[in-house]
Amino acid sequence: MQAVLKNGAIYVTDCFREKNLLKSIQGRRWDAKTKAWVVPTTVDTIDALRTIPGRMDSQILHVYERLKQLREDTYTEKLAEHVKPIEPMPLIKNIKPFQHQIKAYNMALMNNSFAFLMEMGTGKSLTAVAVAARRYLRREVCRVLIVAPTSVCPVWPKEFEAALVMKRVAILEGPIVKRIQILNELSEWTNHLQIAVINYEATWRMLDNLIAWKPDMIICDESQRIKNPSAKQSKALHKLGKVARYKLILSGTPVQNAPLDFFSQYKFLDDRVFGTSYYAFRARYARMGGYGNHQVVAYQNLDELIQKAHSIAYRVTKAEALDLPEQVDEFRYCELEPKTQSLYKEIKEESYAELENGEVTVRNVLTKLLRLQQITGGYLKTDEGIEKHVSDAKLNVLQEIVTDIVDAGKKVVIFARFIKEIDAIRSMMDKLKIQYSWIAGEVPIPERGEKVKQFQENPECKVFIAQIQTAGLGITLHAADTAVFYSVDFNYANYSQARARIHRIGQKNNCTYIHLLAKGTIDEKVMEALQKKEDMAKMVVDNWRIYFK
Repeated sequence: MQAVLKNGAIYVTDCFREKNLLKSIQGRRWDAKTKAWVVPTTVDTIDALRTIPGRMDSQILHVYERLKQLREDTYTEKLAEHVKPIEPMPLIKNIKPFQHQIKAYNMALMNNSFAFLMEMGTGKSLTAVAVAARRYLRREVCRVLIVAPTSVCPVWPKEFEAALVMKRVAILEGPIVKRIQILNELSEWTNHLQIAVINYEATWRMLDNLIAWKPDMIICDESQRIKNPSAKQSKALHKLGKVARYKLILSGTPVQNAPLDFFSQYKFLDDRVFGTSYYAFRARYARMGGYGNHQVVAYQNLDELIQKAHSIAYRVTKAEALDLPEQVDEFRYCELEPKTQSLYKEIKEESYAELENGEVTVRNVLTKLLRLQQITGGYLKTDEGIEKHVSDAKLNVLQEIVTDIVDAGKKVVIFARFIKEIDAIRSMMDKLKIQYSWIAGEVPIPERGEKVKQFQENPECKVFIAQIQTAGLGITLHAADTAVFYSVDFNYANYSQARARIHRIGQKNNCTYIHLLAKGTIDEKVMEALQKKEDMAKMVVDNWRIYFK
């Protein structure tokens, strides 16, 4: 056998007798031009090659020692009880990172490619911001591309406000021509860390432009969105991954349907871990059967799969992150459909004019705000009293969130204000075949206790849907540690009481509250008031204009 290092891979020749061993190495391929097996440069690969008699290039042994030391250092960092940042985390002073964030930060700086498999609410986004900022200060990166679900894209500019570096953040949104223009304008900020944020669906549509932009670092947020290796957005990320030297994937639920979900995410992150062939990966970790031998009937070698995945990953749950605050707020955004935006604008302008020229009372203002809020939730009552469906924007975002939580084996509570919203959410659960329980004003009081008991005690009942005015008091829903506010009313006391349904005695985990907001609408103004603990009914008359801007 002859083994030499070339272009970052190992080329093996004169190895006919050992071809079966070489075929067992993940990521190997036959290069007909050089008549050599090309295998990835990893510790496991080199360990296998060292069992074959022959000559091995000294460079390979040098790389082997370096990779082995890196793996040991990463493992040591994971097990440490108390750690300090290997370099200061460049974050504003009022942010004090938790121990699990410092560990993740250190390991990400040790490895060019790394996975934050951190549960929702554990601060993986802020940790990624610190890593990107530190690499910028090291002069390792100048351009960072963040790929995220559409609902999460608006959150990233807010996250980067915590970074103590000169930066420029741009969300690539709108028609493709506009997105390209935004990207080109971002390139002009040469003395800043340039951060481009884009949703998954748009990556393959402007793939050539993103490749030409040459990002130094790519952060793939909610990376389970590329678990299907044949999807267009997955293939786009696989190509983009070849451009950037530094990569991060962030996911609290990297494995949603099966252990095979790891493959596509790691093909982007570092294809040396599981190789580039999905079929070879599947043959290693699954047993096929059924009609035509095309169905996965069992899994195998899972200990090996987990060990390999976690060699460049850090996993933490809310239960393990004992230093987390008891309650964490998250925000997800949706954009109303163009027709709905026009309708919203029309009614907003009509409401403003009527108030400007009429009597301004608490009742008048709140009634008009309620109508705007109904639109963001997807429905509008016509003058004839008919509830008209006008939008699915929030419902689509909710489906992503609920699917992620349920696939992670957890439960979730959903609060909504309007009955039509609750009906739509229930219909969605039926379509998804997710078992749920629910309470609204129409549910008789004697039946409500049984509804709660079903959610609390039945492991198959994953979702509890609650009308915020009805279920905000007197019930315990701590079988879930996550609540989603699909919509809220204008009363801070109701909002506060709803939060307390999962944050109660007996709750073993920290609580996460996810708020769904339609961009550029009353949702943002109402949430801003509630976050300040303001009751809108008490202060809306003097400041009514700000809610219609």
